[in-house]
Amino acid sequence: MKDEKEKITKAFAIPVLIVIICVIIEAFEAITGFSISSFGILPRKAEGLYGLFFSPLLHSGFIHLFANSVPVLILGFALFYFYPETSHKVFLIIYFGTNLLVWIFARQSYHIGASGIVYGLASFIFFSGILKKDTRAATLAVLVIFFYGGMIWGILPLEKGVSWESHLSGGITGFISSIIFRKKDKYKKYDWEDEESEIPARELKIRYDGKI
Repeated sequence: MKDEKEKITKAFAIPVLIVIICVIIEAFEAITGFSISSFGILPRKAEGLYGLFFSPLLHSGFIHLFANSVPVLILGFALFYFYPETSHKVFLIIYFGTNLLVWIFARQSYHIGASGIVYGLASFIFFSGILKKDTRAATLAVLVIFFYGGMIWGILPLEKGVSWESHLSGGITGFISSIIFRKKDKYKKYDWEDEESEIPARELKIRYDGKI
């Protein structure tokens, strides 16, 4: 039980830290009236390179922040809890890979917000479920589709003022990460499953015949 609590705490650590930083930044902007959106990604401009580090931490308001915070916490927890072997590498690829693609290919405008990370996490978890072909990964993939399947429309330029390029870039980096690490974090059976499998066939037959 103690190990499980520690595992849950560690899985929440980075997602919670990111949300806290985002809240502090947004609160600072609200209190001072000073906008730091210029630290977002400005594609193909040298000054826009700051956004590779800061863009996911900046938002246009608390509504924008809240919309990203919940999936960051949920999907971030899923990544770090169920994929402990590769989670940190995957997260870094999604974080910086998404921002780099936006800087290279996106339209000339400041791009801010953690939605690229959200799309990257969802993409990784979904495609990992397809590629790994184990029960746990497949179940997570189904849950992602059930709760966040509607996000697919976000990769299209349908809504003005929304960085669909970040969404698409996140989806791409998540997909690439799932391919790179498809052989890692293999599902391991619970101890009780192994114990059951070790019961001799004759003993199992006796049990199922109801003779003991």
